[in-house]
Amino acid sequence: MDRIRIRGGKTLKGEIRISGAKNAALPLMCTALLTDKEIRFDRVPDLADITTMTNLLAQHGVEVTTKLSGKERSVTLCGSNITDTTAPYDLVRKMRASVLVLGPLVARHGQARVSLPGGCAIGTRPVDLHIKGLQQLGAEIDLQEGYIVARAPKGLTGAEVTFPKVSVGATENLLMAAALAKGETHLINAAREPEITDLAKCLIGMGAKIEGLGTDHLKIQGVDSLHGVNHPVVADRIEAGTYAMAVAITNGDVELIGAQHDLIGSVTSVMSQAGVEFSETPRGLRVKRTNGDLVGVDVMTEPFPGFPTDLQAQVMALMTTAQGASMITETIFENRFMHVPELTRMGASINVHGASAMVRGVKRLTGAPVMATDLRASVSLVLAGLVAEGDTILNRVYHLDRGYERLTHKLSACGAEIERLSDGAAE
Repeated sequence: MDRIRIRGGKTLKGEIRISGAKNAALPLMCTALLTDKEIRFDRVPDLADITTMTNLLAQHGVEVTTKLSGKERSVTLCGSNITDTTAPYDLVRKMRASVLVLGPLVARHGQARVSLPGGCAIGTRPVDLHIKGLQQLGAEIDLQEGYIVARAPKGLTGAEVTFPKVSVGATENLLMAAALAKGETHLINAAREPEITDLAKCLIGMGAKIEGLGTDHLKIQGVDSLHGVNHPVVADRIEAGTYAMAVAITNGDVELIGAQHDLIGSVTSVMSQAGVEFSETPRGLRVKRTNGDLVGVDVMTEPFPGFPTDLQAQVMALMTTAQGASMITETIFENRFMHVPELTRMGASINVHGASAMVRGVKRLTGAPVMATDLRASVSLVLAGLVAEGDTILNRVYHLDRGYERLTHKLSACGAEIERLSDGAAE
C-alpha cells in the first residue's frame, strides 16, 4: 500500500491550479440518468471517487468517454440505453455519493434498487431524508436486504418538501428527481452549497425549470424530458481552502489559479483573522501571511455559507502552530475528530471536549508515522507534515486519492519536499 513521505520546513512559493470540484462533479455525472441525450462535463478531476461513479454509471448502461486536453479532463456521458436500475453493494459501499443515482433512476425509469451507501467513517449520515423526500414525490420505497427499493411506475409528482435539517445529498437527489416530476416541487430548507447551484445551472442548461438558485427555497417546475448540455465543473472550494492553509502554515506565497473568493468567503474571513492575506488576481487568488506569526482563532463549522466541515481538520492543523489558543467546534458530523490523535503524535496540543476541540499553539511539530482515517483528516496530516521537523510518513493514502488530484505534484512544484512511496520503498 502506498505511503507519502514529507520532510517539513520548506516554504511554498509559486502557483497551484485548482481542479474542478469533486463534490460538484459526482452529482453532475448522475444527470446522465435523466436524459437519453449526450452530456459533457469539462474540468472533471482525476480522482478515485470519479472512477467509482464512472463504474457505477457504466453498470447502469451509461456510456462514458474520458478525454484529456492539456491538464484538464472532460467526461462525456450518454444514458440512452439504461440496462440496469440496480446500484450494487460492491460499488456503492466505496462512496456515499453513489446514493445520488436513486432520484434520477426513479424519476426517468420508474424504479431503482440502490444499496445503502458506504464511504468515510465520519458519522452515520443516514439517507432517511432522501427516502422521505422521494416518498413525498410519490415513490413507493422499501428497504430489502440492505437495498433501497423504489418504484414510481406512473412517474413522480411535484410536492412541497421541507427538510427537517440541511442535507446536501438529499437536496441534490430531490432536485434531480423533481426536474422530471409532474407539476411543481418546492424544496424548503434546501442546502445552499455552491455545488448545488452548479447542479441546478447544469439542469437548467438541460431544459429544467428551476428558481431560487443559491437560496434555501428551490422551486422546480417539472418537464417531460431533458436534453444534452456542455457544462464546466465549478472550482473546488475545499481544495482551494486546503492549499490556502498549506501556504499559510509554511509562511509561503502562492497564487491559486482558478480559485474563486466568493466560494470560500467564510474561509478567507477566518484565515484573515489568523493573519493570512488574500488578494484577487486575474487568474485567481494570491495567498500569503499578513505579517509574522499566525494567531489562534475560534472556528465553528456550519452549512454553507458558514465554515465548511470539509475544512475543519485542515484549519485545526493550521492552528497547531499558531500563537495562543483556538476553539474548533464541529456541528455537522458527530465523529470528525479522528485526526486529533495523529496530530498529537506530531506534538500538537489538542484537547477534545464533546463537539469542540481546544488547540493550543506549539512552537514546533515533529515528524512521525501517522495514519489517515478519512479524506479530510488525511490532508490535515499532510499540512502538519509540511511544517514539522523531520520526516512524516502518511499511511493509508488511498483516502487522499478520493479527493485531491495530483496532490504531491502540486505541492512539490511549489517547493515542498514530498513524495509518494510505493509499497516496498524504503522509509
